[in-house]
Amino acid sequence: MQFSLKKSIPHILVLIGFVVVSLAYFNPVLKGKAIFQSDIMHYIGMSKQQNDYRANTGEETYWTNSAFGGMPTYQLGAKYPHNYIKKLDLALRFLPRPADYLFLYLMGFYVLLLVMKVDFKLAALGALAFGFSTYLIIILGVGHNAKAHAIAYMPLVLSGILLVFRKQYVCGFLLTAVAMALELVANHFQMTYYLMLLVIALGVVYAIDAYKKQCLPHFFKSIGILVLAVVLALGLNATNVLATKEYASESTRSQSELTIKPDGSPKEVTSGLDRDYITEYSYGLLETFNLYIPRFMGGGSYEDVGKESASYDFFLSIGATPLQALEQTKQMPTYWGEQTIVEAPAYIGAVILFLFVLALFLVKGRLKWWLVSGSIMALILSYGDSEPFTFITNFFIDYVPLYNKFRAVSSIQVILELCVPVLAIFGLVRLFNDFDNKAEKLKALKITVVICAGLALLFLLFKSSLFSFVGANDGVYRQNYGPQFIDAIIKDRKMLFTQDTIRTLVLVLLASGVVFLYIKEKLSQTKVIVILGLLLVFDLVGVDRRYVNNDNFVSALKVNKPYNANQADLLIQKDPEHFRVLDVTSGGARAAYFHNSLGGYHAAKLKRYNDLYEFHVLRNNLNVLSMLNTKYIIAEDDEGNIFPYTNTETNGNAWFVEELKQVSSANEEIQLLDSLNTKRVAITTMPDVSSKTFTVDSLASIAVEEYRPNYIRYKSNSSSDGFAVFSEVFYDKGWNAYLDGNLVPHTRVNYVLRAMPIPSGKHTIEFKFEPQVIKTGSSIALASSVVLVLLIIGGLWYQLKSNTKESA
Repeated sequence: MQFSLKKSIPHILVLIGFVVVSLAYFNPVLKGKAIFQSDIMHYIGMSKQQNDYRANTGEETYWTNSAFGGMPTYQLGAKYPHNYIKKLDLALRFLPRPADYLFLYLMGFYVLLLVMKVDFKLAALGALAFGFSTYLIIILGVGHNAKAHAIAYMPLVLSGILLVFRKQYVCGFLLTAVAMALELVANHFQMTYYLMLLVIALGVVYAIDAYKKQCLPHFFKSIGILVLAVVLALGLNATNVLATKEYASESTRSQSELTIKPDGSPKEVTSGLDRDYITEYSYGLLETFNLYIPRFMGGGSYEDVGKESASYDFFLSIGATPLQALEQTKQMPTYWGEQTIVEAPAYIGAVILFLFVLALFLVKGRLKWWLVSGSIMALILSYGDSEPFTFITNFFIDYVPLYNKFRAVSSIQVILELCVPVLAIFGLVRLFNDFDNKAEKLKALKITVVICAGLALLFLLFKSSLFSFVGANDGVYRQNYGPQFIDAIIKDRKMLFTQDTIRTLVLVLLASGVVFLYIKEKLSQTKVIVILGLLLVFDLVGVDRRYVNNDNFVSALKVNKPYNANQADLLIQKDPEHFRVLDVTSGGARAAYFHNSLGGYHAAKLKRYNDLYEFHVLRNNLNVLSMLNTKYIIAEDDEGNIFPYTNTETNGNAWFVEELKQVSSANEEIQLLDSLNTKRVAITTMPDVSSKTFTVDSLASIAVEEYRPNYIRYKSNSSSDGFAVFSEVFYDKGWNAYLDGNLVPHTRVNYVLRAMPIPSGKHTIEFKFEPQVIKTGSSIALASSVVLVLLIIGGLWYQLKSNTKESA
């Protein structure tokens, strides 16, 4: 026991070091500040209603009315019963955000390298290379927390898989199950999907190796164990997984019934997202060198070029004061790549890429091939619709299951950012452990220096002839600001390119010098690790701090309450009725923070509502706005004042119609809403509904008595049988209708709304959001948690028994 504790001390110290490093980088959290993340600001707006409901009632609502007319909260931070794996996740994320995610990056990668039998000092070096990879820091700056969360658990999943393949079946199974469960807790299925692609690459390489070594039975046994571990992980996350799967079929991530665009032109029909939407953020081929030279293509979309720039001189030349010129140079369009917008380059690091190339010549066997194949796959898929790799992307979209459910193809480079440091560290392992091949090491070093330093030198010497430094939007800037502005921008792009290329060249030469001195036995292993660690941290942190630094932090109050009510909001909030609001003065989730809004901010909206939004709401179709019970439209007058326009034509919360009309297609249904009198007529494509007419008594009424996110009660009174339309979004995978306490069917009309027949007389109508998927998922999660606990106890007993036998 004492020996085990002694053995654990270095790892404990490393983990403590990771805590210190994480808090040091994000040190404003120690002063009570919080990082301002634009995506999280929108998330807070979207989730406010459900969070308020939870705080006020102690209950969870799985539906919110605050955004997009109403939608499930499954992708808005819903909390599920018996989600015990989430409690483990929260325990691991004990540091203030976003230091918690950086710590997870470092810890997970460190464990992976330890599992791969790397010395703890090299494992710590690799963890720093992974954790401070620029893309991983940038996503924390903008608020892609779920993405960061999922990436952080990727190394742990790989750790469990590798243990199983190493015949440590019990430990491997348990680690894979727990790590995969944590991966799913992050609720970013795109990142998990990319991890799956890497695991498939690993599996193919291991299968080939097993065939060559004639050990296929072990391979297939390992696959069976891993499948069981994944099944258990899915069970632990059953509620989230089942709810997400159910919602996905109704969201914009699935096929729309429409075959036309809002302008009436034909629309490409796909089972997932539109091809253009999927490939909107495609990596350009030249941008590959951003991985090696941070501002190879100008860095982020807008960079601070400073006082010693051509842009500064330009602004002075047109009459700006020095202070004004300096202020203007803080946001210059230096990026000249192909993407729509780039927060920062996906820089992996000159030092770590140098070690990666060195490893290509030193490392042999299946380890190299699954890491290299995973890197190449990620890089090629990140190119999206960039030639000549468009055909590969099209193949994946058309034929690879689920690939068309995800957008921003460039984000698959997270796999590259995982594989590169692993192989780089193994290059050092081979450098340190192979004592008899000094000549081979020197040869590998020479080739690596020629490739890495030679590439940087080539760019420096021939930059003007190799590259134009002209961006896609330069024509617009030229038209608006003149050719002198563009000339200044191009000079600054060349300046940034030159500075960072020299920076990379120097770092490569320093790293190669360290390796050379080691081979010549002038430096010890420890000194090499320390020096390379310092170079690596200087390299990555230096670039990271350009984009995510203390300036990103503000008071915690501003983060937790990111929106301030304006005069229009305050006036609307005085109205005690239940209605919706359309804010045409602001985007994102601002309106959802204060009202039941028609807008919002979400990557997976209900597809039918999204169709309606694009066809009619964006065009301010008052007829459609009225049927959605939009009582207020927040607008701006000629003097720039914000005011609430009152829509006096709103249909209200519910109303009786004179006619229900069956139409032939979704296309016809959504087009008819342009002119349909929704107060009198309802239309539908539902197969179980036929056209009918109704007598509407002038005294007939239907009114809301109680209105909560997940429950609405109405009272109706009519002298004849009627048909009522409710200004609520139809979602039959959870909403149930009750007439006088009895469950009754309801249907969809007007493309998105609920409706049902109401008999004559006085009645109580209730809508309750009672998703069966939550009940089913929670039961599975509870059972899976019990199974996991029993397996852990059994695994510990088995391990103890094995250790006892070995001691005897």
